[in-house]
Amino acid sequence: MEHLRMILRLAKNDFKSRYAASMLGIVWAFIMPIITILVFWVVFQLGFKSVPVEDMPYILWFVVAYVPWIFFNDMLSFGVNALADYNYLVKKVKFKVGYIPLIRIVSSLFVHLFFFIFIYFMFWCYKMPVKFISVQALYYSFALTCFSCGLVFLLSSLAVFFRDVAQLVMVILQIGFWVTPIFWNSNGMDTNILNFVKINPLYYIVEGYRESFIYCIPFWKHPVMTGYFWVITVLIGMLGYFTFKRLRPHFADEL
Repeated sequence: MEHLRMILRLAKNDFKSRYAASMLGIVWAFIMPIITILVFWVVFQLGFKSVPVEDMPYILWFVVAYVPWIFFNDMLSFGVNALADYNYLVKKVKFKVGYIPLIRIVSSLFVHLFFFIFIYFMFWCYKMPVKFISVQALYYSFALTCFSCGLVFLLSSLAVFFRDVAQLVMVILQIGFWVTPIFWNSNGMDTNILNFVKINPLYYIVEGYRESFIYCIPFWKHPVMTGYFWVITVLIGMLGYFTFKRLRPHFADEL
């Protein structure tokens, strides 16, 4: 319990320190995602006058999938540099270095909780009903956290030795946004193409959010996809753990 409190305290300080030098402070953590949502609302809702997606206003359909992407993007983009940013803790003999990636993950969770509630606010603004099954999205948030945890441990370890890893992650995140069905609908796609799209673990998450808020489909209706996601998550988690453990003795020398 003491370790958990310490991680939460450090995560809180980490969240504040990201924007400590700016006038608006932590408000910037929420401004950029909201601006993106507004851009999509103006372009697709007002500009192109996009038709509702399966009786759901396009902007709501988009936001439900965009919120978990914000969470994933924050965890990876901030997590990859965690060890470098906290090099003074890495060099402390008594500090458990394994806490550092967790600090960045928990720090990103603060923003995610805000936007999770923001989804309900958007539905309320459009006077669209939200059923109780929407809380199932918390399961997908947990699943996404587990999946990202392994990636953060893996990437932050490699970034200590290969500084280009951080830049590579940003490029992959840019590509990932467009290939993940966040702003486009995967329904009606050719079966072969859809099966290829489903290889992306983020497909399971964003579609799971939509099934929680829009389609009201419980996650156990997709046992194959659920099994596939958790197998990938466990494999990446093991890879991240063993990579971190193997490289940890050399972190202080490199930093």
